[in-house]
Amino acid sequence: MPTRSPKTEDTAKATLKTGQDAVLKGYEQAFGLSQGRLEQAGQNFFKNYGEFAAFGKQNVDALVQSGTIVAKGMEELSRAMFGFAQASFETGAATGKAMLGVRTLTELVSLQNEYARTSLDNVLNESVKLSELSVKVANEALEPISARVSATVEKFAKPVAA
Repeated sequence: MPTRSPKTEDTAKATLKTGQDAVLKGYEQAFGLSQGRLEQAGQNFFKNYGEFAAFGKQNVDALVQSGTIVAKGMEELSRAMFGFAQASFETGAATGKAMLGVRTLTELVSLQNEYARTSLDNVLNESVKLSELSVKVANEALEPISARVSATVEKFAKPVAA
């Protein structure tokens, strides 16, 4: 075996030490960057999760608000229909009572014609009122949902536009 000089041995040890130090330094830098990125990703995740949860809550709140509007609107529609039915019944009862007191067939026919015309006018007028009320309720119920759809589109369109 050849003999090594102490100087060669020291040079080899120094070179090995330098290599080990370089590898260790590279590992520490890589691990440090990875750890920093991991911490940043975790912070971003929890921030985004919080925003997403708040966003979801706002959507649910909009649905609840819309449902409340529909329920109140249906209540109002029901009252209007019940009022119309009650008025129609009262008009029919009054007309029936009046028919019992007629003396001639001509009076009976005239009273019946007037009742039919009035009833038809009332049905048409009430239909228009109920249609307008239905459209009003539908539009009011869609407002919170429409606002949330707009907010959703705006929120998700920003990253695409950027």
